[in-house]
Amino acid sequence: MLSEQFDDAADGADAGSDGDGVVLVVDDDRDVRHALSGLFRSIGLATASFASGEELLAHGFPDRPTCIVLDVRLRGASGLDLQHQLNDAGKRASIVFISGYGDVPMTVAAMKAGAVNFIAKPFREQDLLDAVNEALQRDRERRQATSQTRQLRERFGGLTGREQEVMQLLVRGLMNKQVADSLGISQATVKIYRGQAMRKMQARTFAELIIMAQTLGLVQADDIPHVQPVGAGQRQATA
Repeated sequence: MLSEQFDDAADGADAGSDGDGVVLVVDDDRDVRHALSGLFRSIGLATASFASGEELLAHGFPDRPTCIVLDVRLRGASGLDLQHQLNDAGKRASIVFISGYGDVPMTVAAMKAGAVNFIAKPFREQDLLDAVNEALQRDRERRQATSQTRQLRERFGGLTGREQEVMQLLVRGLMNKQVADSLGISQATVKIYRGQAMRKMQARTFAELIIMAQTLGLVQADDIPHVQPVGAGQRQATA
C-alpha cells in the first residue's frame, strides 16, 4: 500500500502538503509525470506518479481523498483498461483522463465507466486543476457517505432482533397496532422498542429513522407511504 509519505512511489512524491487530497499521476512519459506532479504540488496537493497502470496497482491507494490523472494511451494496458480493472475490482476511483488522441467514442466510453472528466492535450493548466479538484471533492463525498453508511450498519447491528423487527415494520408505514398484531406483542411494548431503536440509531426524529433505513437498504422510497403524526406513538399512513 502507499504510505502517507508515498516514499516508495515510482518517481517520488511530495509529503509536505497540508491538504487532504492526493493525486496519482499515471503517464508513460516521464517529463509529463514530472510536470503534472509539480503543477499539483504547487497548489498544495500530495502527489505520486507511475509509468503504468500495473505500477499503480502494485502500490495501491492511500486512505485519503484521491484523484487519478490517467493518460489513455499507455505502454501495456491502456488507461481505459485500468479503469475497467478498477471497476471490476469494486474500486470506485475518481479518474480524470488526459489524452492527445481522444475521440468521441473513447470519451463516451470513459465517461460511461465513471470518469470525472476527459481532457484533450494540449490543455490549460487551470482546466486540469478544476477537473482534479472536482474529482477530489467527489471522492471526498463518496468516502464520507461510505463512512456514514458503515456507522449506520454498526448501529443497526447493535439493535436486538426484536428492535430490528419493530424498526423495519414501522419505517414501512405500519401503525403501532399493526406492528403489535404482527409480532404478537402489545402496543406499549412496540413503543418501547421503537424508542430503543431510535436511541441506538441516534435518530432525533422518526423521519431521520426512515432515511437511515433507506440508506441501509432496509426499505425503498416507493415502499414508504406519506406519514403524518396523529398523536403520541400513533401514525396514520395515507396513500
